[in-house]
Amino acid sequence: MASVEETLTALFDAERAARAHHSALRGEGDTKLVPVLAKATAEALKLEDEAEATIRLIRIALLLGDLEGDKVVDLLIDILGGPSPEARVAAGEGLEGLAFDRFKEVALGIERALERLPKGSAALGELPFLLAEVGEPGCAKLLGRFLQNEDAEVVASAIEAMAELGDPASIPFLAKLEKDGRQVQLDDDEGGERVSIADLAHEAKEILEEMAAEMSPVPPRKPPPPPPQKKGRR
Repeated sequence: MASVEETLTALFDAERAARAHHSALRGEGDTKLVPVLAKATAEALKLEDEAEATIRLIRIALLLGDLEGDKVVDLLIDILGGPSPEARVAAGEGLEGLAFDRFKEVALGIERALERLPKGSAALGELPFLLAEVGEPGCAKLLGRFLQNEDAEVVASAIEAMAELGDPASIPFLAKLEKDGRQVQLDDDEGGERVSIADLAHEAKEILEEMAAEMSPVPPRKPPPPPPQKKGRR
């Protein structure tokens, strides 16, 4: 049996080897590497062994985060919608990094995701918070697309993300939901109760209206009129 020191050394060696392989694969170029990663992603998402799937998907997400292109964004979103929480974190970080550098590329990928992903995909509930974190000017409009989703849970995520984004441009989108009676379940740390989309939208709208009022410049006060001059005696 290996000693603790030997096992630690083996761990360092494995990490060193992983980085070397990562660098070698990155050197192959996007054109050659992306199709291979697409195949590997599809295979990993089908694995029944959750631990093995997590190992593969995390490493794939790290590689994808160093690449660019429409397919790269789509693959990261696919991993974001997968069953592994750890892999979803890695994919989210990869997407966030890409969004800060090439927001339009990621935004177009999110628009495609709204069209292609099935109802119930975990990615549709995570992407709104990614947009709130990135905070680009076009994020409010893109979040408005999520409000049109048929899944109430996705709509609720988008509402929460709009409140976090803090862009008053979201107010008109939220106003359209103030009569939406669909119910969603709040997280356990929020009481676990059910609440309507209308209530969530109204609350978020109020938050943004308060923020808009605070950001509005206060008009300068007019100086008081000068006192009337006294007429002297002649």
